[in-house]
Amino acid sequence: MKTKMKKKVWIPAIIAVTVAALLVIYYYYMSSVSGGKPGMRPPGGGNLPEHMGGRPGGKGGGGNGEIFNTLGTISVFLGAASFCWFWFKKKLRSPSMLVRKAGKLFHSLHKLLGWATLILIAVHGAYFLITKFQDHKTFSGLAAFSIILAISGYGFYINKVRNKWMRTIHRILGLLWVPVLLLHVGGTAIIAVVSTLAVGGLVWALEGMAGRTTKPVPGDTL
Repeated sequence: MKTKMKKKVWIPAIIAVTVAALLVIYYYYMSSVSGGKPGMRPPGGGNLPEHMGGRPGGKGGGGNGEIFNTLGTISVFLGAASFCWFWFKKKLRSPSMLVRKAGKLFHSLHKLLGWATLILIAVHGAYFLITKFQDHKTFSGLAAFSIILAISGYGFYINKVRNKWMRTIHRILGLLWVPVLLLHVGGTAIIAVVSTLAVGGLVWALEGMAGRTTKPVPGDTL
């Protein structure tokens, strides 16, 4: 009975991923019907689709669309910053003072950054869901929102539900969020991923410079 109860913790994640997968499929279908080209946008520029604040056939767009587009961009980097806690979770007793201090900072901000990411995405998505519902990009955005919603849900219950799989699912969903973001925002997601990997590389370099001699004490939690 306990085993069955423990396995049930996977159900919300499976539902979220299934919904996201169906939305991605529909995104490609809508793209083919509308003649759009599914794929990635150049980072920080290029022609934006109308639902992302751009004007038909031109750049930018300004107005409300540009504001809500910017909120979406900010949410991507907030999500990346929240994920950076992964690099520090077992480094709170690192021989590097900088790593220890950064680890404490990311530990204290991890949940706050996660909720801020969810809220900004919800605001960003709600605007374009109302104004540009039939745009094929809207459906890749909904797929991304489905996964981030599940990530936030698991993050909220990690310390409330005693189940060894909670953190594992939380991390898996975080990784699955990346390809959906790449599909939805393209270059912006690439920059965020590269920045996150750079933080991990910097942690490794700082520990090497500090002459790491002992392993961090395992068991640090979110």
